[in-house]
Amino acid sequence: MDVKLIRERLAGHEPLHLDPGAGRRAAVAMVLRDFSGQLQVLFIERARCDGDPWSGQMAFPGGMVEPADSSPRMAAEREAAEEVGLDLGTRAYLGRLDDMQGRHAGHTAGIVVSGYVYEVDSDDLVTPNYEVAETIWVPLVRFFETEHYTHVSHPRAPDQKFPGIRVSDAEDQVVWGLTHRFLSSFFDIVQTRADDDDALSATLSRY
Repeated sequence: MDVKLIRERLAGHEPLHLDPGAGRRAAVAMVLRDFSGQLQVLFIERARCDGDPWSGQMAFPGGMVEPADSSPRMAAEREAAEEVGLDLGTRAYLGRLDDMQGRHAGHTAGIVVSGYVYEVDSDDLVTPNYEVAETIWVPLVRFFETEHYTHVSHPRAPDQKFPGIRVSDAEDQVVWGLTHRFLSSFFDIVQTRADDDDALSATLSRY
């Protein structure tokens, strides 16, 4: 898998567009880089904050679309600039992912989230703001290694198990929920059964 393939597959994909109706719209940026010949994806660990339902979670840079944003894509770029100091407007835009319904503990939250994919230079500096506890670049190959797959219990739904993937050696740095669904969508778009009989998207769906 390389950036050329990802760009081609995203260009040939008709993304799902969801109408938030009376709800709100948010946007995230999936940021890739080629580091020493290996594709990596950027995650942030959100700072812990009372009242924030996504407090402390691993995520892509992003947030709510504000009135001043001309589009959800512009919101994703603004949030990336604010949260991690990346000017995605001057970097390679690769394409759009399917819209996702936001959820809290498995229940629809009245938010539609749009996802956009970018490539940055390997030497671009990431400078997190107060909303971000930590940033981490994760090799895409890690998502093919099923020993990192796990399940997560949401504090508001302790009886439910949600699929997750550990993105570091830290036990609590697990990608799950909305970000996990965006990853599954990404791999579903950029892979086909012709690429791999055990497509990663199908593997992810079983966890």
